[in-house]
Order: sequence, then structure tokens, then C-alpha cells
Amino acid sequence: MVCVGAFAGTGHAHEKWFYDAGPFPTRWETALTLPAAAAILAAVAVTIAAWLVWRACGARDLIPGPQALGADETGRARFYALVPFIVGIHVGLPLIVLGVQGALFSPSNVLRGAALYWFGVVQIGIGVSLLYGALTRLAGLALAGLWLAGAGVLGLEPMLENVHVLGFAAFFFMTGRGPYAVDRLLFPALEPSPGLAKCAMTAVRVATGASLVAVALTEKLANQALAVAFLDKYPLNFTRWLGLPLSDHIFAVCAGGVELLIGLWLMLGLFPRVIIVTAWLVINMTLTVFNWHELLGHLPIYGVMAVLLIWTPDPEDQRLWVRGVFGGDGSMAATPARMRAVGRR
Repeated sequence: MVCVGAFAGTGHAHEKWFYDAGPFPTRWETALTLPAAAAILAAVAVTIAAWLVWRACGARDLIPGPQALGADETGRARFYALVPFIVGIHVGLPLIVLGVQGALFSPSNVLRGAALYWFGVVQIGIGVSLLYGALTRLAGLALAGLWLAGAGVLGLEPMLENVHVLGFAAFFFMTGRGPYAVDRLLFPALEPSPGLAKCAMTAVRVATGASLVAVALTEKLANQALAVAFLDKYPLNFTRWLGLPLSDHIFAVCAGGVELLIGLWLMLGLFPRVIIVTAWLVINMTLTVFNWHELLGHLPIYGVMAVLLIWTPDPEDQRLWVRGVFGGDGSMAATPARMRAVGRR
């Protein structure tokens, strides 16, 4: 994929957030025709090659982790104690703001009629719960239920574009809100088991990657008319400045291929630090164009990517994850029963 670096600039600029997609329905068959099919095949081929290299490297990332900068086990465990708090802020705040604005999960999902009130109240309530860490696991279940209800009211496609919400729902149901939460002080009986929490980061990573894959298809590769109309209004096609001018059509397809590639690598856990740094650069390149609206919409993605720069699925990090979230590596100690459960692991 020769355009990975050069055309990543619009990979995460969600067209539907800033442009009316009503006249441009997704046409899935167009993803199977050139040039979109070539971009999809290239993304899949590069992903397969990366998987082979990942296996050959012993699943070691190209960017070193915090251990290379002197982080010891205690420091990493204390960081993991903060992770549910960090993710709770990044997810809870957008839920509250979007709920007040009458949108479900993203600015393009505008609610109307009775759904505006009922969905808004539930979404705001979930956001407040995640911020304070009160009844967090119940909020996780409610978040999953809200996603399912959204599919019934708004349609499946908008919810697939926000499937990362299911990942966060699973994360909070499996992990709770950690030691820095109302739950730890008042409702310890509602906390999950350490064994269940081991799957939380994998769930949110896979769901986040799947969301990027969905958006790559519905806003670019299977909806090229929308992408071209968006670029006509927002001239983000910078290839002319590089002396290698491409049409808006080809540029949009390349951007979709890049976003598809990033999503696939995240889902499969391939070179996560490399792909997260790349995605961060992609997201930040359009922040100055779309300002706080894009910042708010991407805040949950920022949160999970920050954590995935540190966390790895190896047994040592799994142990430190459980120790941090349940073992009292913070100011609010776990219950004695929970501490004994962690000690047995």
C-alpha cells in the first residue's frame, strides 16, 4: 500500500460527523469494484505480511514499552490501577455531552421524538456513572443495551460505526471502575472477579479496531460518493502540495484503505504501539480543521489508545493488571476477600 504514509491525513476524519450523508447511502457492492477492491486487498495483504513478521519477531513490538524507560512492576501495577478511572473519564464525558446535545454515541446519530428524551436520559446517566465509578458494571450492561436499542431506532449501520461502545461496555462490566471509584468504597459486592477482568482490554481493543474497519467501509470504500462530496467541501486532499496530485476519488479510497489497515491491525493486536502512534498522528492532523467536535467524538479512542501503548497481553502484564485493579495498588485498598483471590493468582 504505497499511500499509507502520504494519504493517512483523512483516515479518521469522520465524514458523517461534519457532512449530511442522507443523499449518499452506503452501497456495499462498490467496495467490490475498483479502485476500492484494490485498496481492500492491499490492506488485507499488508495485514497478513505483518502477522507473519509479528510471529517471526516473537510478538515483540518495534516500539519498546515502559520497561525500557525504567518502569518496574510496582509502577506498572499502579498505572493499571488508574486505567479504569482514565477510561471512565474518556468515555463518560462524551456520553454526557452528546446526550445533552441529543445525539447517540457520535454527533451524526441525531435523535428525534421520544427517543431524544429517553435515550438522552439513559446516555447521560451512564456517563455520570462511569465518571464517578458508581454502579459501574450495571452501567456497562446499560451501555450495551443502549447500543442494541440504537440499532433498532437508528439502524444497524450507525451502530456498527460505533461498535467500540460495546467494547467499553464489556470493559466496564468485566473490570468495574477499579480502586478509584465509589463502587470500591460503597458497593464492593458488585465488583467482578479478577479472572473476568483479564479479558477486558482485549475486548475493548478488538471492538475499537472493528469500529475503524466499519467506518472505513461505510464512509469511504463502500461510500465513495460521500467521501468525494466531503473532500469537495473540506479540501483535505494535500497530494497537490506534494507534487503528486491525485483525484479526490483516489485520495478517498487510499484514506479508506489506511483506516481499514489500522483497524485490522488493532483487532489482531499486531505491533500495537506502532499502529497506535500512527493512528494518533492521523487523528491529530484534522483536529485543527474540525476542532472540539472531533476531539469530543474521538475522546474514547484517545483513552483506549493511551492504555494500549502500555498494556500488552503477555502473562506478566495480565498479572500486573489484576494486581493493579484488584490488589490495592492505589489509595483505596481492595477488600480482604478480593486481596486473597488476587494472591492465589
